[in-house]
Amino acid sequence: MTAAPKTPSDLPPGGYVHREPSLLRRALPWLVTAALVIALIVLGQALVQNMQGRQKSFSIYFVERGWVRFLLFLLAASGVLALTSLLGQRIGMARTGRRISYAAVLGDQLTHLFLILVVLVAVYPLLYVLIAAFDPRNSLFAFPDFENPNILYRSGLMPRLDVLSTENFAKLFEGVTIPGWQLLLAGVGGASLATLLLMLVGRFGRDSVGLQRTRTWALRVVIAALAALVLFMTPAQFTGFSNESKFLLSVRNTLFVSGVTGVLAILLSTTAGYAMARLRFPGRFQMLLFFIFIQMFPVFLALVAVYKLLTDLGLGNTFTGLILAYSGGAIAFNTWIFKGYVESLPESLEEAAMVDGATRWQTFVKVVLPLSGGIMVFIFLNQFIGTYAEFILANVLLTGVEQWTVGVMLRSFTTGQFSTKWGVFAAASTLGALPIIALFYGFQNYFVGGTVSGGVKE
Repeated sequence: MTAAPKTPSDLPPGGYVHREPSLLRRALPWLVTAALVIALIVLGQALVQNMQGRQKSFSIYFVERGWVRFLLFLLAASGVLALTSLLGQRIGMARTGRRISYAAVLGDQLTHLFLILVVLVAVYPLLYVLIAAFDPRNSLFAFPDFENPNILYRSGLMPRLDVLSTENFAKLFEGVTIPGWQLLLAGVGGASLATLLLMLVGRFGRDSVGLQRTRTWALRVVIAALAALVLFMTPAQFTGFSNESKFLLSVRNTLFVSGVTGVLAILLSTTAGYAMARLRFPGRFQMLLFFIFIQMFPVFLALVAVYKLLTDLGLGNTFTGLILAYSGGAIAFNTWIFKGYVESLPESLEEAAMVDGATRWQTFVKVVLPLSGGIMVFIFLNQFIGTYAEFILANVLLTGVEQWTVGVMLRSFTTGQFSTKWGVFAAASTLGALPIIALFYGFQNYFVGGTVSGGVKE
């Protein structure tokens, strides 16, 4: 006889029957952990065999049975986590009165330990570049101090702090003359930026209307001060004779090109995206397919065509030609983004405006654009960051140190076979990354919101 099917009254709250995980599923985390430990042991033995006879060199320090010490460290850390997990489980059960799985708590703790190690490995190259930026010996190699009792210094993982200086950064400011009004403008912008940071750090609960207005005006002052500095800074202010003395000029050039490209991306993508979303005309679907199709090909495939076209138009080695090249490549992706966002807006708002006598253009300007502030900021920032880090087009189209952008300037520090300026390269990379870091962390909400805008339709 077959059992009668369960009726809704027989089911537990929630409408489904809870089933315990199978034995294989419960054992899978431990099997993965055992596999990782075995892999580490095999890797350690292979490294020991490979390092035989190379115990010391200018960049390699051999630690006798170091892999054993590392495994013992992992076992000790796992033991501590096992004890803390047991303690946390008992405290949690006592406070909540519910059963808490010890294996789940221990699994979370071991996962956190693994993630911490991964983060340390990922962050160390950044620390390495930062150390090289302050190292005046012009080298990316870490020189071990074999006489130091600390293993971090003996292996070269930590630098010699007594040799670090700001010499590499000073070379980037040699011969730079800044008028008083620019210093005043930079001071006002810096004070406004500091105000924004303080308001961001000290924000608790909901903001009042006064705080929102203060934040808005501070942001406007920062943008206006930065735009004025970029527009009115000239190559005549940089009187140094070396390439590194022109680095700030390359930052100014990059900010100018990226800013104008971002504005053009907004103008082109919003109008094209709105037309694709709301207007019905012959060839609309084919044009959308064409936008998808051209996104399949990398930009550098069109380098020859872009270079020939701009040269024939007399726009070679000009910011105008570079901006047009960047803006043309931004139309397809940004148009798709804005089209999806417009389709998520209620079309009844536009219909009501047109019933009141508004034209299609007035509806776009006075109804759609005021509702699209977040997505327009996302388009601008996405285009700004993409062009700020671009190297291939800028390297092909621009010649002359006064026209270079940041990427081309950094390449010039590493072109010499025996005169590579690694210290200056690291210092310039550190300074050049600051605008992107500030933009990303200042407007990261727009990045997250912009990527999912248009996902829900009316």
